[in-house]
Amino acid sequence: MSSSPQHAEKGLASSASSVTQPQHAVEEVSALNVDPNSLTVADLYDKEKFDLETMDNKLVFQLLQCGPEGLTQAEAEARIHKFGPNRLPEKKINPIFQFLSFMWNPLSWVMEAAAIVAIGLSNGQGEAPDWQDFVGIILLLLGNSCIGFYEERGAGKAVEALMAALAPQCKVKRDGKWETMEAANLVPGDIISIGIGDVVPADSRMVVANNVKIDQAALTGESLPVGKDIGDEVFSGSTVKQGEAEAVVIGTGLNTFFGRAASLVAGANEGMGHLQQVLAKIGNFCICSIAIFLIAEIFVMYPGFKYRYRRGMNNLLVLLIGGIPIAMPTVLSVTLAIGAKQLAEHKAIVTRISAIEELAGVTILCSDKTGTLTLNELTIKIDSVKQYSDISVEDILLFSAYASRVENQDAIDKSIVESLHDIALARQGIEVLDFVPFNPVDKRTQVTYLRHSDNTVHRVSKGMSQIIQELCTRDMTHEVEAQLHADVDEFAQRGLRALAVAEETVPSGTADGEGTGFRLIGLLPIFDPPRHDTKETIDRAIDLGVHVKMITGDQLAIAKETGRELGMGDTMYKASILNKPDELAGIANSVDELVLRADGFAGVYPEHKYEIVERLQNLGHMVAMTGDGVNDAPALAKANVGVAVADASDAARSAADIVLTEAGLSTIIEAFIHSRIIFQRMRNYAIYTCSVTIRVVTTFSILVFAFKFDFPPFLVLILAIINDGTMMTISTDRVKPSRHPNSWNLKEIFSYAIVYGCYLTLSTLIFFVVIDKTNFFQRHGCKAFSNHNDFSFHSVIYLQVSILSQGLIFVTRSQGFFFTERPSTFLMLAFVIAQLVATMITVYANWGFTNIEGAGWHWAGAVWIWDIVWFLPLDFVKFGMARVIERFAQARSPPAPGAPVTHEQVELARQRTRMSMEAAQSVNRISTIPSRGASYYAPNLHDHVSHRRNFGSRVKHMMTKSGKHVSMDGNELRRLQSTQAQAASRVLGGNTLQ
Repeated sequence: MSSSPQHAEKGLASSASSVTQPQHAVEEVSALNVDPNSLTVADLYDKEKFDLETMDNKLVFQLLQCGPEGLTQAEAEARIHKFGPNRLPEKKINPIFQFLSFMWNPLSWVMEAAAIVAIGLSNGQGEAPDWQDFVGIILLLLGNSCIGFYEERGAGKAVEALMAALAPQCKVKRDGKWETMEAANLVPGDIISIGIGDVVPADSRMVVANNVKIDQAALTGESLPVGKDIGDEVFSGSTVKQGEAEAVVIGTGLNTFFGRAASLVAGANEGMGHLQQVLAKIGNFCICSIAIFLIAEIFVMYPGFKYRYRRGMNNLLVLLIGGIPIAMPTVLSVTLAIGAKQLAEHKAIVTRISAIEELAGVTILCSDKTGTLTLNELTIKIDSVKQYSDISVEDILLFSAYASRVENQDAIDKSIVESLHDIALARQGIEVLDFVPFNPVDKRTQVTYLRHSDNTVHRVSKGMSQIIQELCTRDMTHEVEAQLHADVDEFAQRGLRALAVAEETVPSGTADGEGTGFRLIGLLPIFDPPRHDTKETIDRAIDLGVHVKMITGDQLAIAKETGRELGMGDTMYKASILNKPDELAGIANSVDELVLRADGFAGVYPEHKYEIVERLQNLGHMVAMTGDGVNDAPALAKANVGVAVADASDAARSAADIVLTEAGLSTIIEAFIHSRIIFQRMRNYAIYTCSVTIRVVTTFSILVFAFKFDFPPFLVLILAIINDGTMMTISTDRVKPSRHPNSWNLKEIFSYAIVYGCYLTLSTLIFFVVIDKTNFFQRHGCKAFSNHNDFSFHSVIYLQVSILSQGLIFVTRSQGFFFTERPSTFLMLAFVIAQLVATMITVYANWGFTNIEGAGWHWAGAVWIWDIVWFLPLDFVKFGMARVIERFAQARSPPAPGAPVTHEQVELARQRTRMSMEAAQSVNRISTIPSRGASYYAPNLHDHVSHRRNFGSRVKHMMTKSGKHVSMDGNELRRLQSTQAQAASRVLGGNTLQ
């Protein structure tokens, strides 16, 4: 419910003042010590005061001040202001702040500082401000912001359009007439009509019921439809499988079963995404590297060399502009967006784009059973049918079909009729004289029919085994009874439901004639079969290093039987054991070890699923959770990657990060593979960009320290633009996915970066020394330079830095020698074009404003040869680093599923997780697209708690409780989410979910 606290203080009666209250209504409400004219919305949904789910219908009408005739349009309009629309609340953001937020992150701060230095501090001593660099930096920042703003605004519109397209309709009585309208317009007190196939639009109480059965599997996990009668509650999101009904709406919005689950989902949405944390650490690494050398340069240039003010500022700008990977979020966003589009082609729609990276690191896949591993369709296990007479299995199934409906079927009748090789046989050759449908009292169905072949009348009954046993009076010996009980017990142990079948002959030939007595002829085993591709999916997941666990609300025996059939093991336990450590004796040393060792848990509630996922995460595992119902939503949101399967409920889709649009789990295997390809691309780029940062800040700082070399800032800006433009193509690079889950080892990445960066720096320093101290290159036709800061010398150093820096990507992208793994055509073409441009600048440029002059083709050729010679050993540097890292790497991996868990491992994992969460919670995430649900099915759930603050407040809240400074926030991934939103909306717009 989206009413504000101020609204909640007003009386309910004020929203429907035109309702006339009968005297007895006031008396009944008064019996509860309630003044109907001052009843508030908050009071109405306080279960300690009123329980709208269980109280008498008459009192419900009085509390809601309505009647069976429904509300008037005026009353409904007044109430919608009170209760709010029947949907989850939406968030809006000011477009100006939205645009400015793209320039409010630590990487942008460094560039903004560089712009201030260029225009505000780089002046004086007879020289104008460095407006060229200022304009270049501002254009780069505005370009990024415009692209991000355009993408996000477009994404927001796409989400709104999709929400409108998915808006459910309902039949409601207004002004005494039935009309069809959007379910969002429903208010408490409305009278709605529901029939077969309808989705219940709001929590309601039945007023008129005609043989109604409701499928609540998506909400409660129950695999069979539940019968509903007058006075019973029906939940929003459930589906009518049989009958027709009228109901009074008692809860809308967040005050529904769906809404309460959504609130629990929202509780899991706090903190910062895994990739956001990684980006924060990479950004901090780059910023710290720049800061160290900035401080060193300031002390060396001014106190040491007595530099003039303006000369020193230019060298500081070189580090600020060249060291910061300003395009890192953009490069990664393109990488993720293209990967997400590829996933969409495989019927997996990404609703939180950074989940792609997390999916690559998943080590455990927790899956719901009903509707995910199984079809959620009851089936007769024909090879296990039990016989108690000379009647064949085929005839037992046929007689059972006679006693089943062929139209308006329930799940059991449907499974029996479809077990025939031709469903037409269910009525072929007979004439039904009388049919008694199932009812909760008799717990059986019965048919009396005329067989055309011999004009004899027979009667068949099927139902609960105990009921059918008591019905049978013919041939029911003690041996048959004992065998029946044994067979029922066997089915129960195997997780199969038992349905007994009996038949008799009616000699009189009339529909109500007395029969010869029922005799037991068969026992049918009914089960929910696994999907045809589930076993293969599980096998492939295990082959990829992902352990699969079944988490189901069904019975333990059913879960074990399903596990055996799928080959995923049957070491399963009731979820209640999670809260009973005293029952672990002989099973496991701790609950954590039990959760790791188990193949699954049965009888789980939403909080159990949530706890299982949380425990696995606390042990250091990346967890993916699949599901399809409201009962799965909290765990889907808590998991690192929540996956909603095809035909999932809106609640599951809202909580999930990935929505499958094709039945079964086979699509998730493709998602695993593609996510690992995308991860490899991002890892390659991360090593490259950190290496270039080290290379730039060390190279130009040492050149200043050793030779007082003043490199022009504008050339560094060009270098950054060309390099970042080239790196965009890494999003389509050809890489091989890992056979094992991936994870960010930042120590490894930073180690590679430092070694690569120092190697590249060494190549430039030696090149500089050879040029400055010898005439080696001059002897081969290259012109001599007048001094260290000859403008032509600048162009030569620029080309040397550009070629070898970009060439590094071919080393970081490959596991073996660079020439053994062919790069993508786009990457190769971008590199060639970028370096041709750099070569032309070196040969022909004559830009006085930036202190550069063309050096000629001889120097360009010399640079290319020099860089090729230095490039070739880079593979051996990589191999050497790999050996060192492997030799000294500490075994800090989480305990494997099924392995014993030591107390030290548990504490270490918890400490690591706790530190990660503390850092995450100190960072605000701001997005018009929900950051965790990031969904197209429901907006962010915390409408009443705004996480958007002004810039000053945001800075203030970037300090953790421990006082540690966190210098990067969730805005780094803003455009990552928005880019995919458009792609997903296009896919969804193609009816892929239908």
